[in-house]
Amino acid sequence: MNTDALRGHMDALLLSVLEHEPLHGYAIIEALQQRSGGALSVPTGTVYPALRRLERVGHLTSAWATVGGRKRRTYRLTASGRAALAGERSAWQEFTSAIGAVLSPRPQHDA
Repeated sequence: MNTDALRGHMDALLLSVLEHEPLHGYAIIEALQQRSGGALSVPTGTVYPALRRLERVGHLTSAWATVGGRKRRTYRLTASGRAALAGERSAWQEFTSAIGAVLSPRPQHDA
């Protein structure tokens, strides 16, 4: 999937992946790919700046951890991040409903 198509949705995707457990950057990328059935292959150059931005605004915290014998920065959702995720999900539902209403085929009426 084109990364331009993800623009505006990256925050929601990242917050969602971190909802149940803290993960390091590469594991986040793998989770996005796995949860999307392989459709999302997001480059590190897109993920890491977004993670740092989400941390700056308080939606994530991070700490260094040893994972598989390597030191990695692990990200965790904050209470603010959980609230932001709830808002993102609500906005997504409104968006998909509106777009679906436009894109769904409508029955033809005779004039």
